[in-house]
Amino acid sequence: MASHRKSRPTGSRVAGIRTPALATAALTSVALLSQSATAAPEADDRPSLEEVEKKVDDLYRQAESATEKYNSARERTAKQRKRVDTLLDDVAQRTQKLNEAREELGSFAAAQYRTGASAPDTATFLLADTPQDYFDQTQLMDRMTGRQKVAVDDFVTQQSETMKKRREATESLRTLTESQGDLKTAKATVQRKLADARELLSRLTAEEKARLAAIEKEKQEEAARKAAELARQQAAQQQAQEEAARQQESGTSTTTPESGSSPSAPTDPAGSSYATKAEKALAFARAQIGKPYVWGAVGPGSYDCSGLTQAAWKAAGVTLPRTTYDQVNAGTTVPLSQARPGDLVFFYDDVTHVGIYVGNGMMIHAPKPGTYVREESLYYDGESSIHSVVRPA
Repeated sequence: MASHRKSRPTGSRVAGIRTPALATAALTSVALLSQSATAAPEADDRPSLEEVEKKVDDLYRQAESATEKYNSARERTAKQRKRVDTLLDDVAQRTQKLNEAREELGSFAAAQYRTGASAPDTATFLLADTPQDYFDQTQLMDRMTGRQKVAVDDFVTQQSETMKKRREATESLRTLTESQGDLKTAKATVQRKLADARELLSRLTAEEKARLAAIEKEKQEEAARKAAELARQQAAQQQAQEEAARQQESGTSTTTPESGSSPSAPTDPAGSSYATKAEKALAFARAQIGKPYVWGAVGPGSYDCSGLTQAAWKAAGVTLPRTTYDQVNAGTTVPLSQARPGDLVFFYDDVTHVGIYVGNGMMIHAPKPGTYVREESLYYDGESSIHSVVRPA
């Protein structure tokens, strides 16, 4: 946006001091500026209300994007921590078995020492860096009994598996550390963006806040008009499909696809099943209206956008992934004109917001920090913000 800053008279200066010719004007200017400075900052130094609104919206969008990255990192961290715990338990069990196998070989060494038969062989085996190193240099196996050979085989197997699991556990611990770092970074980003948005809003005067509310109201009214138009289009499409289906059933249809008429409604054996599940998901979502948006939350007291849709479809017996990035791939993509109640509607090019469609161009969603779960138009942030519609079941 072009600057509206007023140009200032250059005046003549010597070593940063005004010349005497301008002394009277300078004193007058200082007096006037001192009076206005106590009232409010110069308007030229403040961003316009439109600039503030855009900046705040951008910060909230960035915070929501960071929230989905946080959700993804937290999910990876939880899975990795579970894997590390499993591997460490496995290593502990295998170490115990390895120790038992070592003790059995030790008993053979002790018995050989007492009898004086091949005492150094088994002892040397136990002290070797690896069993294979020893076997490559001796003929120990040829002098062992069957029971001894079984014990050695068991020891070699247990040692190999234990070393393998220890390496896996070490690698998993490294990955876990990286995931925890990603989680910490994403959390800090969310908090910073939200703090920046709050700081910007805190600078607004009461009059500017009122104007900002009026702008938001206009946006919502326009979104409601577009939602009503979508509802009319969908109703007309549904009516045409039902009429085509009735004609097909009665055998009175005389049109063909080549004639340009509306095609018959496609057979959808799963339609009834989906409608039943969608009804349960929507009933859950409606029950959450009024609960606060909290980034990273999955209920029951608060939600972020993907936490709400995941919980709603879980109530219908369908398991969705945690993040918007994964939920957008967890079903069948359909045109917006064919959206059904229960479908997931995704927003923005980076797919960082989602709501659940309720019909008539409306959805239930958890919008952004500082708001509550609510029902509103799909076009709440403009038509261009809609990314795709996905049918999850």
